[in-house]
Amino acid sequence: MSLAPVLSALPNDAPLSATVQTVVNTIYARIRSGDYGVDARLPSERQLASELHVARNTVREALDALEGHGLIRRRAGSGSFVNPPGTPEPANPHSEIAASSSPLDLQVVRGILEPDMVRLAVVNMPPRAIEALGETLSEMEAITTDADAFVRLEEAFYRKIAAGTGNPLIAGCYDLVIDACRQSFRAAQLRRHLTPARIEDYQKRYNSLFNAIAARDTEAAVEFIKLHLIEEQRLLLQDG
Repeated sequence: MSLAPVLSALPNDAPLSATVQTVVNTIYARIRSGDYGVDARLPSERQLASELHVARNTVREALDALEGHGLIRRRAGSGSFVNPPGTPEPANPHSEIAASSSPLDLQVVRGILEPDMVRLAVVNMPPRAIEALGETLSEMEAITTDADAFVRLEEAFYRKIAAGTGNPLIAGCYDLVIDACRQSFRAAQLRRHLTPARIEDYQKRYNSLFNAIAARDTEAAVEFIKLHLIEEQRLLLQDG
């Protein structure tokens, strides 16, 4: 049984690329065959990427799709695990809140959450997590024109910072922020403003943020995120 028809439309309405679909089908076939049994832990993103000869963000997208359809579950800090057959697709508890959030609501919450999130990440992020953050940054820096790919990696970058706080409640709250960012107003804003020149500018900014986190420079990291939020606010007002 192919999973392609099942995953033809993801919860966020984003189509799968051919490469991601191949990874999805490979993992799904292994689950169906019993290679990955019920409650078994899947190989890490790094292991799957190496074995399947794809980028880690491709594996991550495939796991997102499988999780979104209830085939696997993720545990922060532990990995991905196979769900029993017939496990229903989980309802997204964030979707209704995110859908009812305005652009101003989003910016207010980001202004409250992100500076302290970054501050905690600088203090608590283990070296291995900083290394993984750097790998995501390298993938971001390889993008020149693909705004959608850049946004996916930007989300992964922020998720790693949220997880690096060591506080699962903060990580969960930031998942809601990302859901709100995916709403139509944000997508339209990105199409207008995420030009190749702005992608290059953001790459430089995120490089500065990463360097501050890696150097455990709390003041510089928090200052970056505040300046970045001011720029995001400027773009919002420009649209208004």
